[in-house]
Amino acid sequence: MVEVIGVRFKKAGKIYYFDPGEVQMTTEDYVIVETVRGVEFGKVVIANKQVDEEDVVLPLKKVIRLADDKDKLTVSENKEKTEEAFRVCQEKIKQHDLDMNLVDAEYTFDRNKIIFYFTADGRVDFRELVKDLAAIFKTRIELRQIGVRDEAKMLGGIGPCGRMLCCSTFLGDFEPVSIKMAKDQNLSLNPAKISGLCGRLMCCLKYENDQYEEAKRELPDIGEVINTSNGQGKVVGLNMLEKLVQVELFELERVVEYTLDELIEEGAISVPATE
Repeated sequence: MVEVIGVRFKKAGKIYYFDPGEVQMTTEDYVIVETVRGVEFGKVVIANKQVDEEDVVLPLKKVIRLADDKDKLTVSENKEKTEEAFRVCQEKIKQHDLDMNLVDAEYTFDRNKIIFYFTADGRVDFRELVKDLAAIFKTRIELRQIGVRDEAKMLGGIGPCGRMLCCSTFLGDFEPVSIKMAKDQNLSLNPAKISGLCGRLMCCLKYENDQYEEAKRELPDIGEVINTSNGQGKVVGLNMLEKLVQVELFELERVVEYTLDELIEEGAISVPATE
């Protein structure tokens, strides 16, 4: 076992683990840590806890120190400088007539680098742009091309459900989402109905997917012929979440709805195997 804390550098960013040393930290603390990008300021979102060594990538970087008011002031100043950097970069993109859309800009905590995030349909030759920006800001410049999902996460917005986007409020990582999830949940396959602001399948299709997959294993398939207490019939409808089965009975010539438990008690279907 190893003791760690979890740190986020953005509101809904990925959680990274660090070695807290001898210091006991809470989720109200801010810390200064060393990352691959340099020295950074982050918020503790997971207090000291023990985890298996297999669950983290060793060796862990140690927390440099707890952040103080001066560090928080530096972060505030960096945000103000970022606005100016964003504006200048936009002007330079226009001057160089580059086919790219600037999404965000970010100073590292120690101001050793400015990172500009952009989207583009293809590869962009921005070497001259980088030279111009480096000459203006006198620091290292990094231009990072991102995808449409990352763009939505950075910019935020309101989804089709009327709530703020999940990716910009609490999702740390994007999980794979497939059209099969929409099919299993009996959702409309109209792209406009199941796509988010980014134009990709909505992240929330993943939320209930495990429950639907479990229900799918337990319930009979549409079109399957089963024997009920009212005679033989064909499964014509399923309510996955409530585990209800609609059966069209051959002799009665009508549709009867059964619960999963009723069908198991009657022996119409076998008890689902437990994993």
